[in-house]
Amino acid sequence: MGLWRRLRAAGALCVLAAAGLICANAQRLPGGVLPQHYALTITPDLAKARFEGTERIDVVLESPSSAITLNAAEIEFESARAQIGGNEKADSSAALRNDKPALEATVTLDAAAEQATLHFAKPLPAGPVTLEIAFRGILNDKLRGFYLSKTKLRNYGVTQFEATDARRAFPCFDEPALKATFDVSLVVDSGDTAISNMQTIRDTPGSETGKHTIAFATTPKMSTYLVAWLVGDFQCTAGKSDGIPIRVCATPDKVPLTKFALSAAKWDLHYYDNYFGIKYPLKKLDLIAIPDFEAGAMENFGCITFRETELLADAKNGPLGARKEVATTVAHEMAHQWFGDMVTPAWWDNLWLNEGFATWMETKAAAKWKPKWEFEQDAAAERSGIMDGDAAQATRPILQRAETPAEINELFDDIAYGKAGAVIAMVEHWTGEDTFRRGVQAYLNAHVYGNATAEDFWGAQTRTSGLPVDAVMRSYVEQPGVPEVRFGAPQGGEVPVTQQRFEERSADSGKTVAHLSQTSLDPASPPAPAIEQWTIPICIHGDSCELIAPETAHIKAETKAPFFFANADDAGYFRTAYASADYAAIVAHAETGLTPTERIGLLGDRWALMRAGDGTVGEFLDLALAVKGDSDPTLMESVLGRIDAIGVRIASDDDRRQLDAVVRREFGPVYAAMGGPRRREKEDHAELREALFDALGEAHDPAVLSEAQRLTDQLFSGHKPADPGILDAAVALTASKGDAAMYDRLLKVVRETKDPDFRDAALRALTWFDSPSLVDRTLQLAVSDDVRSQDSWRLIAMMLQRRDTQGPAWKFVREHWGEIERRATESSGARIVEATGAFCSVDRRDEVAGFFAAHQVGSAQRTLAKTLERIGDCAQLRVAQEPNLKQWLAAHSAP
Repeated sequence: MGLWRRLRAAGALCVLAAAGLICANAQRLPGGVLPQHYALTITPDLAKARFEGTERIDVVLESPSSAITLNAAEIEFESARAQIGGNEKADSSAALRNDKPALEATVTLDAAAEQATLHFAKPLPAGPVTLEIAFRGILNDKLRGFYLSKTKLRNYGVTQFEATDARRAFPCFDEPALKATFDVSLVVDSGDTAISNMQTIRDTPGSETGKHTIAFATTPKMSTYLVAWLVGDFQCTAGKSDGIPIRVCATPDKVPLTKFALSAAKWDLHYYDNYFGIKYPLKKLDLIAIPDFEAGAMENFGCITFRETELLADAKNGPLGARKEVATTVAHEMAHQWFGDMVTPAWWDNLWLNEGFATWMETKAAAKWKPKWEFEQDAAAERSGIMDGDAAQATRPILQRAETPAEINELFDDIAYGKAGAVIAMVEHWTGEDTFRRGVQAYLNAHVYGNATAEDFWGAQTRTSGLPVDAVMRSYVEQPGVPEVRFGAPQGGEVPVTQQRFEERSADSGKTVAHLSQTSLDPASPPAPAIEQWTIPICIHGDSCELIAPETAHIKAETKAPFFFANADDAGYFRTAYASADYAAIVAHAETGLTPTERIGLLGDRWALMRAGDGTVGEFLDLALAVKGDSDPTLMESVLGRIDAIGVRIASDDDRRQLDAVVRREFGPVYAAMGGPRRREKEDHAELREALFDALGEAHDPAVLSEAQRLTDQLFSGHKPADPGILDAAVALTASKGDAAMYDRLLKVVRETKDPDFRDAALRALTWFDSPSLVDRTLQLAVSDDVRSQDSWRLIAMMLQRRDTQGPAWKFVREHWGEIERRATESSGARIVEATGAFCSVDRRDEVAGFFAAHQVGSAQRTLAKTLERIGDCAQLRVAQEPNLKQWLAAHSAP
């Protein structure tokens, strides 16, 4: 699931809600009750935003008990009772049965714990018991549980249960290890349809006029967070793969945009059937785009739900970036059907195993489907960014204890997804693709429809490969941070090696920066841990792999290459530093001797080392200019993005003007030499031109700004641009100096377009206006009902991150926090906290710390700690490196 979460707090934890902050101390269920089967009937009222439900839950009691505790939140119980013995699977569309003696229950609710306890007058015996419950609830507007999604034409009822929100839709044993089978029936309006995990088996008239009841087949044994249902007028495009019917569904106006995702899903299902060695186990697969959806997507078994921009794309004319995003998101969620749904971690502390695996697999599958789209380079750039964040003192280990919903929600972060995926990719690269695949199959076959742990996974890999995979993964999973591996000069076929935890904190170049050291950058962070050491597979470019342990002092290096490079294919999760002569040889051969992913990794390492004080910003810029002719678009985006970061986070205003001039002089001819778009142009060539166009526009290149204005005018006149790939950048560049008339045109696109990607691009462009009155309009728009709550925080966050708008945006946040809270979804508060990490002064750091101490945001303590650390590090980096930048600019400025 594509969610961002942060924070672990001690004691009472709080979640953001419309009425303010609601504390949640929910803990695990007491145990002793094993659910076997649920028969659910749900009757939603979309007009009144409420629902009614009945359920039978077959359970087994491990010992006699006069009370049964299960999860429930925002649920009103109408009745509850227990039937002893039998556990007969009932028709879920039937009313509660009373053909056996039943014990009535009284119900007590613990709202803070999100639990309900059924009390019986006498103990229920050990063994099978059936609970019969009637209840009602609300269709909320917080994009969690069973909630309301709206378009201009109608309401939809949809679900999002991960991690702990199934309890908002029906009373249940809402823990991943408490798997059961499910029968779901939905009583809906006659003009509506319904979709759930399984195929429809009956559609019969309802007991009320104007209703019909749709019943679905029994699910496999699965966790409550994977149950799903949707109600409305969804329409679908259908296909088939390996005999399995596949549908991609959306609201009726967006069905033409479903074809690309259907092609991806058909390819992925066949690929996964072969890769996992277990055929897709259900009789159908649906992928549904939902107008209001906080996560990127959710892997509900057989019924995957998506944000519209993650599933819908123009198959022929859509931007390549949008199609790549759909391809990887579909591949990610479909991988979960095996790895996560069929075999599920026993508890949320092993969430990383689910999400890390799917994050790794999304690149693998998409790259095999579309090998020319260079997904491996995208993964390399993302891996470097993950390591940048993981270098913070306030980072966490992959394996993190979590008990409450707030603690669980904070696990959905870059560590669980990006770092875990990168570690899995490193292990596969070391063991070999076929060997790793056999280990995956062994793991799945041992735990089909059950639960497993991380130890189960790396144990299977260790046994299959005969290599100490367990030692490698344990060292990465159980301790925080990024290893830094330093290599000395090769001597007689051996290379000296040392390792330590990498800290991306800039040195002060011998200067005393008293005002930065008076207080801790992160008052809430724990003391520094003991020195970490890792077991790391080191694969030498052109040679074999070596395993270094904490005590390793040398590795063998028999490479025949004219240089020594110790991260082949950039597959390792570590930073590298070399002896000066070896580094010079690497740079000299980078264009001819390194792969694109290796060049991206080299650039990332040098950027990180510069930020840590090992090198100057000028040395990094020298490397950036050395690869300015590189034809790989992802590498060029990495180069230009970091040059932009230097302008934002290090440069003074005068420095920025000079740096812009260097960018125009050095990269302008590269862009000009590419020429305009051509028929049947390679997509990587178009991507490269887009990256250069965007950067040169940001550097105020007159020719590019003129072209951006022409393309924007062409767009608004209704003509299709010849180069749609650079259209987003053109509109954004024009918007920065745009007037109210242009703003109104973009706002009209936001309100009227049927293309989710086009709407998203127009929404982003609204954040690029520099006019104070238009900046204020966008901020006011963000807290209005004209913007979906899933997008509200994004507008504010983007303006907090832009140097030219962050001042008014930060003032707006402080003055309108109540309105922001009113529209907040589960994670939006933490994302706004994270966005303030773009600030770069001690004063702003102190303002952020003070404001969020007074206005605490649930699931954001670790996010706040990392944010404060990032702001402080930026301020220190500016002090340390701005003189170096000024010196470099003086030497590289035109006469």
